[in-house]
Amino acid sequence: MNKTLTAPAADAPVMHTASSRRTIVAVSLGNWLELYDFTVFSFFAVLIGKLYFPSHSEYGSLLMALATFGIGFVMRPLGSVVIGRIADRAGRKPALTLTIWLMAGGTALIGLAPTYDSIGLLAPLLIVAGRLLQGFAAGGEVGAATSFLMESGARNRRGFMVSWQMATQGGAVLAGALSGALLTYFLSHEALESWGWRLPFLLGLLVGPVGLYIRRHLDETHQAEPAEQPSLAALMRQHRRKLLLGCMLIMGGTANMYVVAHYLPSYLIKVLHQPPASALLAGCAAGLVLLLASPLAGMLADRLTRRKPLLLAVNALCVLLTLPCFMLLHAAPSLPAALMLALTLTALLALGSPAGFLLIMEAFPRGCRATGLAIIYACGVTLFGGFAQFIVTWLISVSGNPFAPAWYIMACSAASWLALLAFKEEAATD
Repeated sequence: MNKTLTAPAADAPVMHTASSRRTIVAVSLGNWLELYDFTVFSFFAVLIGKLYFPSHSEYGSLLMALATFGIGFVMRPLGSVVIGRIADRAGRKPALTLTIWLMAGGTALIGLAPTYDSIGLLAPLLIVAGRLLQGFAAGGEVGAATSFLMESGARNRRGFMVSWQMATQGGAVLAGALSGALLTYFLSHEALESWGWRLPFLLGLLVGPVGLYIRRHLDETHQAEPAEQPSLAALMRQHRRKLLLGCMLIMGGTANMYVVAHYLPSYLIKVLHQPPASALLAGCAAGLVLLLASPLAGMLADRLTRRKPLLLAVNALCVLLTLPCFMLLHAAPSLPAALMLALTLTALLALGSPAGFLLIMEAFPRGCRATGLAIIYACGVTLFGGFAQFIVTWLISVSGNPFAPAWYIMACSAASWLALLAFKEEAATD
């Protein structure tokens, strides 16, 4: 029988190690499966573009596939509101269960959709529908899962707990890129194009039974009283400055994430003409850094009395180092240069992410925390991450400038640095 627990008090002792580990594994595994389903699309964008969006232009099919990847983000703000409100009103567990069902449905649509040659225009419509469903689920997942992790630990371990949100994103990137690299290496081009590319999506359907099983055994961290829950209009009115600055605050990180961790393999293949298997290894490196470095960064965040100085330094370093990394890669295109770029920029992303999550969540009361974070993350990622790959590919195609990805990351990081100056750091009261 499941137990229902109230959130730990402010002066509660550190959670027992076994209980803490169980919570991290349960939330992170479900989160990893969902984010894997959502992100694996980007590693097969070149092939999906060819099969579902035929075009006579060199960049046409890829642009359409990347636009479809971005369309998944259009639904994230709506999902953040709907599922975030469920998490704040009914509890974190019902919201996390709902996201599992929705993500599994979207992944099935993509993995089983016939190609354009088989059913014509209905094929890309099925892909778009699958991405919209996935986007709606992902929009609510981040707020509910991250709030659950934060509330499951004592205050002096919150950074470590929430760090697993970014660690699981890194694990999802690693799994997606690694599956692409292995399939590209072991299968012929004909087999990969015919059926091999579907295997990662069909594997992702495990999100249903596995995710539901593990999340059923979680202990609830939030039982809300009606008085704790402001209406959505009241939330937007009372916290509009935090919501706006929060969206700007995550610009740099989300641009870094979706350009380096997701777009870099396509960039290496299309722009620098590197072998697909080698290019996907750069995505593996980015995912591995996020997976391993995020918990360490979370422990660092727990030791800091203030988090803004660290975040200001991270964004400043992104502005200063991104262009030199891309210049070195372009001067000598190779796997070592791509790995250097991926390791450098994703290390900065991992370093700042736990502190950034805490800075935002501690600014909201518990009764609207999941919704507040979900709105900020969904809107910020949609505007500056989801279409980042499309934007930089379009910029490269119209300008011929191979450094467009670097300028995009630098501009977003500079905007985040300015937002941090205006964002008020607050100590959580719960």
